[in-house]
Amino acid sequence: MKDQGLTVLLVDLWEKPARVAKTVAERGYDMRVVIDPDGTVSNAYHVVGTPTVYLVGKDGALIGRAVGPQRWTEAVGRALLQALLKAPGTQTSEAR
Repeated sequence: MKDQGLTVLLVDLWEKPARVAKTVAERGYDMRVVIDPDGTVSNAYHVVGTPTVYLVGKDGALIGRAVGPQRWTEAVGRALLQALLKAPGTQTSEAR
């Protein structure tokens, strides 16, 4: 869905960069990963558990939030993302 404007950004909380790099390589992630070493980002977004997913529109407005494992790669999750990408004013922002 990248070609439709979907950007996925992974934020790792409190782990060392070497551990994060190993996990990313082992799992074959190809999206951008940032590390929040001291919890500044998680505190700012009021993360209460992991994983937490925030859906943010191109205008920076919060579209939605999901806490805990979700079925993003299954039909129901993909359908939700497709609908959000097509909704006026709620398209996800592209990474810059």
